[in-house]
Amino acid sequence: MSELLRVGIDIGGTKTDAVAISRDGRVVQQLRLPTGFGPGAVLETAVSAVTQLADRAGTSIGAFGSIGIGIPGAVDNGTGRVSHAVNLGLNDLDLGAELSARLGRAVRVDNDVNAAALGAFHLLEKSASHSMAYLNLGTGLAAGIVLGGTLWRGSRGTAGEIGHIPVDPNGPQCPCGQRGCLEMVASGSAIARQWPTDDPKPARALFSAAASGVSSAIEVKGRFVENVAAAVRILVLTVDVDSVVIGGGLSSLGPVLLDDVRAVLESWERVSAFLASTGLSERIAIVPVEFPAAAVGAALVGVA
Repeated sequence: MSELLRVGIDIGGTKTDAVAISRDGRVVQQLRLPTGFGPGAVLETAVSAVTQLADRAGTSIGAFGSIGIGIPGAVDNGTGRVSHAVNLGLNDLDLGAELSARLGRAVRVDNDVNAAALGAFHLLEKSASHSMAYLNLGTGLAAGIVLGGTLWRGSRGTAGEIGHIPVDPNGPQCPCGQRGCLEMVASGSAIARQWPTDDPKPARALFSAAASGVSSAIEVKGRFVENVAAAVRILVLTVDVDSVVIGGGLSSLGPVLLDDVRAVLESWERVSAFLASTGLSERIAIVPVEFPAAAVGAALVGVA
């Protein structure tokens, strides 16, 4: 059985999630490690994760069916080279080749949002003809698009970068060089900028304050939710996917976020026969908090 296991590693800015999944997609081993900073530490974290999974599964690294990595930053999925992963201290790292040399076997690498999109698609258990956009709400905002069971990257790999669509010409300057991007109003960084707090979970603190009737919190939360709904609308109207699945760190808000976004979409449908005809509010879902979408998707990347 062990030789059928596929390994997926989701390397994040502070933590690394690792899973071993069976051929039918069941998670059979799972672990979490702190992520080191810088090329050497990132490599050691990944090697340690694979080694520990092998130990837990009672097998050797060479017996795994495949190994895949999901990591933030600009990733050449053909070569496994990673650049501009600022939160990890990576500027230009040939991650795929380095890990292959250390582990003695092939390792495939992809962007973490793309990996999570594959993981979420797997969770949906839809037919291959199903189309899905995975809306990643974290420090930033981006989407991964799965068409016919396959990631759609676009002609230059920027499909799904909707966080850098300007929505307010007078809005704040975005790190991408544009002004008023969607990411600046519908992300964790947007909440942190508009709702300063010492709480380690600013989004949860914001939603709690809004529920308690704090007027400024209600205003900030309202803008955030409306712009997340706008992201859903963009994905449906541009790609016409069957479903938009919300994931990423802010998806830990759970059903309350999904319900609030759906309420905004329903309000738009009541005043627009066109939007009502698209069934926007019926197309959204949220990844369960306990499901390691990015790590599972990374395992699927390993056999892509």
